Amino acid sequence: MMYTKQEILKKIRGSGFSLAHLSDRCPELQTLKNIPQDPAYHGEGDVYNHTEMVCEVLLSLTEWNTLSMEDQKILFLAAAFHDIGKTACTKQENGKWISPKHTIVGEKIFRQMVYRKSEQFGLTFDQRERAAKLIRYHGLPVWFWTKSKPEYDLFKAAESIPLRLLYLLSKADVLGRISSEPGQLDEQVELFADYAKELGIWEKPYAFANPYTRFQYFHKEDLWHKAALYDDTEFDVIMMSGLPLAGKDCWIERYGTGEHGMKIPVISLDEIRRQYGIPPAKDTGKVAQIAIGQAKTFLRQKNPFIWNATNIIQETRQRLVSLFAGYGARVHIIYLEAPYQELLDRNQKRERYIPEPVLEEMIRKLEPPAPWESFTVNNGLPFQHT
Repeated sequence: MMYTKQEILKKIRGSGFSLAHLSDRCPELQTLKNIPQDPAYHGEGDVYNHTEMVCEVLLSLTEWNTLSMEDQKILFLAAAFHDIGKTACTKQENGKWISPKHTIVGEKIFRQMVYRKSEQFGLTFDQRERAAKLIRYHGLPVWFWTKSKPEYDLFKAAESIPLRLLYLLSKADVLGRISSEPGQLDEQVELFADYAKELGIWEKPYAFANPYTRFQYFHKEDLWHKAALYDDTEFDVIMMSGLPLAGKDCWIERYGTGEHGMKIPVISLDEIRRQYGIPPAKDTGKVAQIAIGQAKTFLRQKNPFIWNATNIIQETRQRLVSLFAGYGARVHIIYLEAPYQELLDRNQKRERYIPEPVLEEMIRKLEPPAPWESFTVNNGLPFQHT
C-alpha cells in the first residue's frame, strides 16, 4: 500500500482517533496482543487491552478538546505506541511479569519504525521526536518524586516536550487500567502537574539565567537551577552527529567557516582511517586515540575546530562534550539525517560501501541528540557564532 505524506496523522484524525483503525495500518501494534502484564497493576489483561483503555481515557479527558489538532494527533500516536517497548522487554521474574526499561526501548523502537517507514508515516523530524520523547518519558510523572533531586528529570524532559502533554499521556496511562491501588498513581500524576507549573516548565523549557548556566546545570551535580553563573568559555567546538551518509561532509563544506570567513579545522575519523589505511570497524580505539590527540592540541590552544564522526550514541557524545568543555569550549552539536531509502541508495553508490547489517545496526542504536546535551543542538541549520 502506498501512503501520501502525513498519511498516518490524517488517518488518525479521519478515523475519529480509533486505535483499531490505526492498528490495522500499523501491524506493530498487533504485537501488543498477548503480551502479559502484572495483574496487580493491569487487571485489564494484555498490553493491547491496556493501550485500548489508555486511548479511550485520553479522548475522554476534559483537557482533550482544548488541544490543537496537531497536539491531539501527536499525543494519540504516542498513546497508541507508549508501551511498544514491552514487546521486547517483558519477562517473568519471581513469578511476576515485569518490563524493565520499556520506555527507553520503546522510544528507540518507535523511532526506528517511523524512520524506516517514512513514506507510510510521513512525520516531520520534530513530530517524530515529540512522539518518541512522550513515549520515553511517559512514566516520569509517576516516579519523579522518588529521586533525591526530583526537579532535574523534569527540567531535562521539558527541554524536549511540553510537560502539559506528558501529563495528559501519563494521566490516561494510570487511569486506563484496572489496578489494585486505584487513585494512588493518579495522585502522583497530579503532583507532577503541580510541581511542573511551580517550576515554570508546564508549557516550555525552563528559562535559565544564561546558556552557560543551562549547560552547567545539566552537566554538573547539585547546581541550583536559579543560579546565574559567569560564562568563562573562550571558543566554539562543533560536533557533527548523524548516521553515515547523512551529509556531514557536505554540511562542513557549506557551513564550516569561522567568523572571518576562514575554514574551521576539521578532525575527521574517516579521514584518519584513510590516512592510516585502517578499514571501517577496525582498530576503533586507535582511530579515537589519534583523533583525541589532535583535538587536545586545538583545545590547549583555544582554537575552534569541527569534530566529524557519527556520534550517534548519547554516552559517546557526552564523554566528548565533557572533554571539550573542560578546556573552556562552547560545544555545539549539529545533527543531520537523510531519509531511510535515500541513505540506502547513497550507500550503494559509495566507494567504501557499508554492509547493510552494519548500517541497520547503527539505525537501531541511533539516539538523536537531545537539546540539553550541549550549548546548542541544531538539526542541519547553519552554525551561529556566539
